[in-house]
Amino acid sequence: MSDIFREVDEEVRREQLKRLWDRYGLLFIVAAVLLVAAVGAWRGYQWYETKKAAESSAAYEAAMQLAAQDGKRAESTAAFAELAAKGTAAYRGLARLREAEEVAARDGAAAVTLFDGVAADSANSRLLRDLAAIRAGFLLVDKAAFADISRRLEPLAQPSGPFRHTARELLALSAWRSGDMAAARRWGEAALSDPDAPAGLRARMDVLMALTGENGKSS
Repeated sequence: MSDIFREVDEEVRREQLKRLWDRYGLLFIVAAVLLVAAVGAWRGYQWYETKKAAESSAAYEAAMQLAAQDGKRAESTAAFAELAAKGTAAYRGLARLREAEEVAARDGAAAVTLFDGVAADSANSRLLRDLAAIRAGFLLVDKAAFADISRRLEPLAQPSGPFRHTARELLALSAWRSGDMAAARRWGEAALSDPDAPAGLRARMDVLMALTGENGKSS
């Protein structure tokens, strides 16, 4: 008797499955095909990205080798510029920074424009953007007005900034060059009061503080 009930139960399940298949079978097939296609597309994308990253790495290394050779500055600049335009996201900002370094040797104003572009690009890491701003500051410190240097570098001179020591030194130097002794002393004291300030910076700030008419405050 139990065998009969079992057979009936199995027949009912088969009928239910058949009705489900008749109703949703095409959807199951389409979903399976889409899943396979999605997995294939993702694998293809990963392969493509890995290939592009390897190409960008090789291009960056080649540009660096050109930069290390005498008389190859124009070629290295062009190589970095091409990588900045066509490389992967991880290399574009770095390549633009290196392009600016190459340009700086012959055209400071053009290099500042490139550094400013790196600093303003939110696609770059905060560290890379701050480094670009510092490099522009180096090129402008003996040319630009203190107000311009202050606008550029004060945000980097905050206590948590990784480039705060350099930013404070450049601010103090720019203020002194512009004749703003109060600002020069303020930034010199900020540099000297930082317990992590390098010894070389302390020595330079002591000299600058003496030039402003104040004694250095290093310990």
